[in-house]
Amino acid sequence: MVENTFGKICTYDQVKPLFKDNQSILFGGFGGVGTPPGLVNLILETNVQNLFLIGNDAGFPNIGIGKIVTAKRARKMIVSHIGSNPNAGAFMQNGELEIEFSPQGTLVERIRAGGMGLGGVLTDIGLDAEFVNQGKQVVALDNKKYLVEPALTAEIAIVYAKRCDPYGNLVFDKSARNTNPLIAMAGAITIVEVDEIVPLGALNPDHIVTPGAFVDYIVPSKGVDWKWAWETVFDKH
Repeated sequence: MVENTFGKICTYDQVKPLFKDNQSILFGGFGGVGTPPGLVNLILETNVQNLFLIGNDAGFPNIGIGKIVTAKRARKMIVSHIGSNPNAGAFMQNGELEIEFSPQGTLVERIRAGGMGLGGVLTDIGLDAEFVNQGKQVVALDNKKYLVEPALTAEIAIVYAKRCDPYGNLVFDKSARNTNPLIAMAGAITIVEVDEIVPLGALNPDHIVTPGAFVDYIVPSKGVDWKWAWETVFDKH
C-alpha cells in the first residue's frame, strides 16, 4: 500500500467536481496514444458541455479525446489536425465545432510557452497561410517577419503516465510520452491518470520526466478501454 503522503492520490469521484461547463482543457496524447482513458470517460459521465479542448489532434471517433468530440461536448478545439476523426470534420463543416489549426511544432511550443509563463512564440510557419494566421499579429525582427503565436494554457490539464510516486513525479511509457510532459506544465490544475503508483524514492531520478511540482491530482488508471484503429483493421482480415 503506497502512502498518500502529499494528499494527491485520489479517486475519479473526488476529481469529478473539478470539471465544469465552458471549461478549457489541455489533453495529452497523439491519436489517442497517451490520452488518459479514465479521465476521458469521467468527462463524459459528468455531462459537461461547451468545452474548449487543446491538444495534438481530435483522436479517432471512439478513441482518445475523439469520444468527447463525437459526443458533441466540445465547442472549440486548437489542434494540429483532425483528419483521423471524421466526426470532427463534419461538426466543423456544419458550424457545431470551431477549429483553430496550429502546425504541430508551433502548437507544442505554444503549450511549452504557457507552461513556462511566456507570452508566446515567434514563428514564420504559416505566415502566408490564412487558415493558420487568422489575423494574428505580425512583427519584424532583423528584417524578417514572424507570426506572434500566443502561449496556450488551460483551466485543467489531463495527462497519462506509466508510473509515478505519491508526489506526482512522472515516468511515461515510450511514445505515449508525446505531448504529456508539456501539457502537465500548462494547466492551472493538472490531473494525471497513472498505471502504477510506487512508493516515494522508488523511481530512478534519471527516469523522471515531469516533476511532481506540476501535478495536483493523481488517479489510478483502470487501463485503456478502447480498441485501437489498427486492431480494428486486423479484425476485418
